[in-house]
Amino acid sequence: MHLSDHSLRQLDEAYLRGLEEEALRGLSVRLLEDLKEAHERLNQTPTNSSRPPSSRAPWERPSGEEAESSDEVEAREVEEAGGVAEGGDGVETEASAPAESPAPKSEVAKRRAGKQPGAPGFGRTEVLQTDVDEIHRAVACAGCGQGLSESGPSVCYVSFQSIDLEWGEASALGLRVQVTEHHYHDSTCACGHVTRARWGEGRVEDEALAGVKLSEWRLVGPGLASLIVALHFRFHLSRRRTQEFLHEWLGVKLSVGLLDQTIREAGAAVAPLEAELIEAIVASDLLHADETSWLEGARVRWLWVLTTATVTLFAIAGRGREVLDRILPGFGGWLMSDGWTVYRHLPQRLRCWAHLTRKAQGLIDSYDPDAQAFGHLVQRTFDTLIAAIHAARDGPAVNLRPQYATLLDTLHAACRQRLGHRHAKTRALAVELWNDWEAIFRVLERPEWPLTNNAAERALRHWVIARDISQGTRHESGSRVFALLASVIDTCRQRGHRPWRYLASVIADRRAGRQAAPLPALFPAPAGGL
Repeated sequence: MHLSDHSLRQLDEAYLRGLEEEALRGLSVRLLEDLKEAHERLNQTPTNSSRPPSSRAPWERPSGEEAESSDEVEAREVEEAGGVAEGGDGVETEASAPAESPAPKSEVAKRRAGKQPGAPGFGRTEVLQTDVDEIHRAVACAGCGQGLSESGPSVCYVSFQSIDLEWGEASALGLRVQVTEHHYHDSTCACGHVTRARWGEGRVEDEALAGVKLSEWRLVGPGLASLIVALHFRFHLSRRRTQEFLHEWLGVKLSVGLLDQTIREAGAAVAPLEAELIEAIVASDLLHADETSWLEGARVRWLWVLTTATVTLFAIAGRGREVLDRILPGFGGWLMSDGWTVYRHLPQRLRCWAHLTRKAQGLIDSYDPDAQAFGHLVQRTFDTLIAAIHAARDGPAVNLRPQYATLLDTLHAACRQRLGHRHAKTRALAVELWNDWEAIFRVLERPEWPLTNNAAERALRHWVIARDISQGTRHESGSRVFALLASVIDTCRQRGHRPWRYLASVIADRRAGRQAAPLPALFPAPAGGL
């Protein structure tokens, strides 16, 4: 750059008009060189500079046909390599296929992730050493309805193995892997009717999860399923890294495909809990809302968060009003948000001051003198009001608005003068303050209300890291599973409970066809964290 920030701040229209022609030409050449260099920097991309691929905005990234998430790449590698992928039903199957010549690169590049049409399936052939045998018998005759005795005549007609975790207690720390052999019996009644014991199956009513099945006939038990969810969602391990961890630390060998199936089943298990979360959200007095970009295959979507002191709900959808219309039709509390226009139809709103003070600082750092002056005015006003609000919180309830009416009138007049300002960012901030004046300064009436939307931004932070690692989701079903499990995990943690045992109990209940237990009630968090 040929002109320093100090020099640029001194240049304005009056100065340029006062220069002699030759001096103006020389300055114009330097400004043109600076402008070209600035545009070259703005036009830098990962393909023409050293910028990393992650620096691209979501809408600048390849479409879903061109790019796959890390987990999808793993799944595709397993399928294309002809690896073993256990079926979730635990039934042993055999399949073989003749060796084929590799497909041309052009053909491979067009393949979608996952099992290809016509490709043979592979089942689990390993038989594990059994720790526990569990016999399942019918409790009543399907014919006459009489109860069946456990000591009555019965014979096993099918068996399968499941792998689960036993949690340690204070007297015996650690995790223990347990292999259970489940034996299902045909029981003969005195009336002569033979009744067959059946494993439980749960209903999946969520349309986005129509392809997911809940069943007790699973290799992965509820406790192990909960650990898989924890490794993937809480600790950001990809499915491949989760597979590696389970194998090397617990000696459990599972395929990437089975891990994916387990995560989806866990999402389907907690789906009915969303109604309980929405009910708590609608009943809250103060709600924080925010959204951030999310990739779902080729589409740019948005990860929404609605959070209170004890409940957090996530949703992945468009950036329009559909999420708010679905969740908040009966909401009568106060909503804290940023300035996104979809929130403005709600009558009781609070605005995040951090967004506004950052914009004011941007004007202070600009090269336009009037923009700098307006930025300083906005910043001084907010600094004064923030100090007053913090001081008021230490005393009795008070309405600060009358006390600072003159200060607010001065800022209001300055905004009105700049509604058509030539400097775009100055005009934008003036219009934003003018249009949302009541929501912005309503906190002066009740200083105990929050000044920022930090609660929602903090709730998103962990999941933004997950998004950056996995590059989002590929389909609507994956987005739905992500939002459901993230909601349950964060709500349990907010209420002082470790989510993993609760999640295991929900998976067990829903696989058996029972209703899920309600979310844990509020409880103080243990000193060791969650």
